[in-house]
Amino acid sequence: MFVMLPINNKRIFAFLSWVCLSLLLVVGCNQTTIPKSSTTSPASQSATLTISAAASLKDAMEEIKPLYANQNSNVKLTYNFGSSGALQQQIEQGAGVDIFISAATKQVDALQKKGLLLDGTRKDLLKNQVVLITPQNSTVVADFKDLTKPSVKKIALGEPKSVPAGQYAQQVLTSSKIFDQIKSKAVYAKDVRQALNYVESGNADAGIVYLSDAKSTPKVKIVATAPENTHSPVVYPIAVLKNSKNVDAAKDFVQFLSGNQAKTVFEKQGFTVTGS
Repeated sequence: MFVMLPINNKRIFAFLSWVCLSLLLVVGCNQTTIPKSSTTSPASQSATLTISAAASLKDAMEEIKPLYANQNSNVKLTYNFGSSGALQQQIEQGAGVDIFISAATKQVDALQKKGLLLDGTRKDLLKNQVVLITPQNSTVVADFKDLTKPSVKKIALGEPKSVPAGQYAQQVLTSSKIFDQIKSKAVYAKDVRQALNYVESGNADAGIVYLSDAKSTPKVKIVATAPENTHSPVVYPIAVLKNSKNVDAAKDFVQFLSGNQAKTVFEKQGFTVTGS
């Protein structure tokens, strides 16, 4: 005789819950974790790049920033402008820098000797020219030798020990055999942009800067260009720093600076893109 037993709904619910939980645990333990794709391109990864660059690059680099951002919205560019010598010292002291662009090879050579550059990333990016400038309304100076005139009281120069523009200026003045005559008139600036400002503001009767600086303002005029044989070549090396935490993004930005968009900006500002 078959006897129907009363059904306990609570016991059935508990039993079914236990079965479901057991099945979930079994499936979970046997599930293989799928790794994230490793094919994500550097440009699509978020990064903040710190670029230490010679002061003479300020206008060009600021103009390039939005051009790069249009193609790489996840990469933020932070600039640190100054004299190449001061930037070199900051890097040697451990500053968190991804890319260094100097206005001379000397500073990059020093960092390379200390093993602070990422191998294979250094190259010459730009060239520039050394020019003599005066305030726009001045008529006293027409050539480098005019700097010896008694009416010329102050000449703006970069500090030769740390500012490449100052080193080039000293070479030009020495080559012209007038440095000893004018050195008492020299007003030394912390970087080339400060030297430019001295002339812009009328606080100096003349100054020696780069062509790119002179082209950045209508307040000064170029009265002479230094012959190339009177100074060392004005070369701007660029390199990624070995301690960069964003190597892929840094390499991508260096490549962008050699591309057509950046080249157009640099040439408009008075630089020559080396392409090497």
